Amino acid sequence: MEHLIALTIAISVFVLLIGLLAWNHSKTGRKTGRGSLPAQDKHILHSSYKSHDGAIRSTQTHIPKDPQDFAKAMMPKSKGNAK
Repeated sequence: MEHLIALTIAISVFVLLIGLLAWNHSKTGRKTGRGSLPAQDKHILHSSYKSHDGAIRSTQTHIPKDPQDFAKAMMPKSKGNAK
């Protein structure tokens, strides 16, 4: 009987500690969101490759930092992308 009481208290303390850790993590956890913050400038991606005829091709791709502009750029022309 004494072992059962000690085990019950130990489990209760363990559950309480886990609950306190979860609550503390929810209050102090990471608050930043994912992705880029909206901005007017662009990311510039550089790429180069060697084609089958031996020529080296290189290009730059400009990707908008603003998520809304990026989404508009990814839309097909037939869906209302007026560019």
